[in-house]
Amino acid sequence: MTHRIVIVGGGAGGLELATRLGRTLGKRGQARITLVDANLTHIWKPLLHEVAAGSLNSSADELNYVAQAKWNHFEFQMGRMCALDRSRKCIQLETIADETTAAAPTSRMLSYDTLVIAVGSTTNDFGTPGAAEHCIFLDTRKQAERFHRQLLAHYMRAQADDRSPASIDMAIVGAGATGVELAAELLHAARELAAYGLDRISPDNVNITLIEAGPRVLPALPERISQPVHQTLLKLGVRVMTNAAVSEVEQHGLRTRDGEFVPCSLKVWAAGIQAPAFLRDLDGLESNRINQLVVRPTLQTSRDPDIFAFGDCAACPQRDSERNVPPRAQAAHQQASLLAKSLKLHLSGQPLPEYHYRDYGSLISLSRFSAVGNLMGNLTGNVMLEGWLARMFYISLYRMHQIALYGVARTALMMLGDRLSRSTEPRLKLH
Repeated sequence: MTHRIVIVGGGAGGLELATRLGRTLGKRGQARITLVDANLTHIWKPLLHEVAAGSLNSSADELNYVAQAKWNHFEFQMGRMCALDRSRKCIQLETIADETTAAAPTSRMLSYDTLVIAVGSTTNDFGTPGAAEHCIFLDTRKQAERFHRQLLAHYMRAQADDRSPASIDMAIVGAGATGVELAAELLHAARELAAYGLDRISPDNVNITLIEAGPRVLPALPERISQPVHQTLLKLGVRVMTNAAVSEVEQHGLRTRDGEFVPCSLKVWAAGIQAPAFLRDLDGLESNRINQLVVRPTLQTSRDPDIFAFGDCAACPQRDSERNVPPRAQAAHQQASLLAKSLKLHLSGQPLPEYHYRDYGSLISLSRFSAVGNLMGNLTGNVMLEGWLARMFYISLYRMHQIALYGVARTALMMLGDRLSRSTEPRLKLH
């Protein structure tokens, strides 16, 4: 019987792994590869802040799982994993509710010989009162599009009002990469909206407050990167609050632990991550306090060698460090590349290689205004980048993701199509 490999999660890592395995094991008939996801389409998660601001049209940049499966010799099933039966080697999938009917969700079982869990992470609001009710998270395309609709609604209401010029107050909780990049992208969007005639709210009246509980922006990155980013944000007009933990979120603003009230009509929570709650104590698998599955250096879960986990949902030990591998896109890419080789060895019962994280640097995009980062490697050493060159490297990260999924030729055609569409489409999504 053909070996069944089931991959749960169609994010950057899971989709790349399914594509690689489909092109090798699936094409040769050595294994049956099945990808499971709760959505029909994929969009690269680091781009969700651009979807929220309207700089990126998610419909134009999404990938369809069904088509990708056909082109790359794997299967796709739509569903949401909700349970695991290790003794029977099957997972329970909840059918996604159909918006056109009132029927209750149903569930079905899907068998596996090898299971790979790559369900990513969700935002962690740390139980802050009012955060879930009044803030928008940027974990999914739907959430990003919801924020964009609310942003446009503010502008359209202001445009219909003949009274004095209006303003808009926005707050972003968390000054990590997502929060910082979103703040810059929103300022760029404000300029574009004014250029298209929605000028009742001028760019000068767009007030953005970036709130960070730690002592500086981009706390996970080196200070030599965070300092120029902080200064650029201030020059652009962003109010940056550090050492300011949010204690409560209300309908018309939020309150810090020091008692300061920050008025805002649009609120985004971009601080902290956690793995999906269903992973906690999943049929006896070991998990940590933020629901990540504990894995060995081979990326096998600590209590079941036939179940692998990687990416943000996995707590993978880091060599020569007490910390786990950081939840970053480059880590998921590296792990997917390793697993594409490891699973072939696993089928034949051979020893598996261990994963060793390599940090190739960090790049932060400040929309069209600037970009800052560093590159690390055997040939480059540790090189600081800023401005146009840094932005080109930042864009290349997405192109590398596309090449892994589509190949060089199709990615080149997509780049050409993007270039041609600039003259026929608005520079900002206006709906």
